[in-house]
Amino acid sequence: MRYLPKSPAERLDMLDQIGAKSIDDLFTVIPAEYRLSGDMDIPRQLGESEIIDFFKAAAAKNAIGYTSFLGAGCYRHYRPVIIDSLVQRGEFLTSYTPYQAETTQGTLQAIFEFQTMICELTGMDVANASMYDGSTGAAEAIMMATRITGRSKSLVASTVHPEYREVMATYAQHQGLPTQTVGYIPETGRVDLDALAAAITEETACVLVQSPNFFGVIEDIPAIADLAHAKGALLIVSIAEAVSLGIVKPPAEADIVSLEAQSFGVAISYGGPFCGVIATKEKYLRQMPGRLAGQTTDADGNRGFVLTLSTREQHIRREKATSNICTNQALVALMATIFLTVYGKEGIRDLAIQNLAKADFAAKTLAAQPGTKLLFAGSPRLNEFVLQTTESPSHLNARLLDQKIVGGVDLSHWYPELGNATLWCATELNTRDQIESAANVLAGVPVEA
Repeated sequence: MRYLPKSPAERLDMLDQIGAKSIDDLFTVIPAEYRLSGDMDIPRQLGESEIIDFFKAAAAKNAIGYTSFLGAGCYRHYRPVIIDSLVQRGEFLTSYTPYQAETTQGTLQAIFEFQTMICELTGMDVANASMYDGSTGAAEAIMMATRITGRSKSLVASTVHPEYREVMATYAQHQGLPTQTVGYIPETGRVDLDALAAAITEETACVLVQSPNFFGVIEDIPAIADLAHAKGALLIVSIAEAVSLGIVKPPAEADIVSLEAQSFGVAISYGGPFCGVIATKEKYLRQMPGRLAGQTTDADGNRGFVLTLSTREQHIRREKATSNICTNQALVALMATIFLTVYGKEGIRDLAIQNLAKADFAAKTLAAQPGTKLLFAGSPRLNEFVLQTTESPSHLNARLLDQKIVGGVDLSHWYPELGNATLWCATELNTRDQIESAANVLAGVPVEA
């Protein structure tokens, strides 16, 4: 937005129009001791060339050349350059929300294609146009389940992302929805099915699990579904690593799937914006929050796209709203749509296999170092794994950082019972040399520059 300066005469004219003698008159409601009386201690103004030089110097301080093994809900995957080339087109980048189908056919078609591909990946019948992220999607899925079942209680596995659980707790607190946490089996890292079966009652609206879970372990979805459905509860499956759907069997036994689509071509960007999704069975369609784009034909028989089954008013009238989600991450969802289109069915499978292979090699290589143990070693996983070390995570990560390696996430804050445990992630972007360099640090071997 351009800055349009005002001349002294124009400022005086504006003050006269509102009945003020000076600009200071506008701030008399603020106590004098809190008003600025002198010039601010800030650097002088810079010319355009000086500003460019300033930012070049600042950019040179950025961390470059680092290897990262971080995951835990934000995943580093290669982003094809075509994504930014397309999403930066003005008709996509500047649009807000597609109220008028006649002027936003491109956006609506992109949303429709996004929904279609999400359904194919998840095994669900219908998907919405997106949520804010995976955590709000999971919380909204619980609220959706309570509306469907007429029950109020929910069970959440302790292997669900801890920050997702914090968001769910915030929603539940203000909605008056009691939530109970179910633990995991220490040997496998999977939800404790016996404890889950005992916790489900006739008042349970839903069971929510994550797969792959926060430890990177793939849960037994069919078994969990049987336990939930036997008591009339719904099963919600949360998926934080969307690439897993390229090789892991879709959670078709679930009633609702909450997905974080960040892995599909969305940059980490310091933690957002991301792209959450809710997908569900057709019979629950009317209780699904967010937007839904549908395909139709016009009076001449031409294919067209519209928002369908829920109106804008549904989301801005509190008494009619299913959610406070009144828009969608259309631009971010478009990134995922382009990513999935570029990779295709076989490409997504190949990508998932690469992640599986890289993580398997990394887990075995790192766990082979002295004082290091791979937890939940016998359980199926994709690209994340938990290492337990004799060395504290803070000390280990400091040694790794000295070699420009960002190690795993310290789990002691959320899972103190695991001791010195860190959550590592390896994707297609982690090379063999990077993994072996991290192993050398764990073994105490100096890393060559």
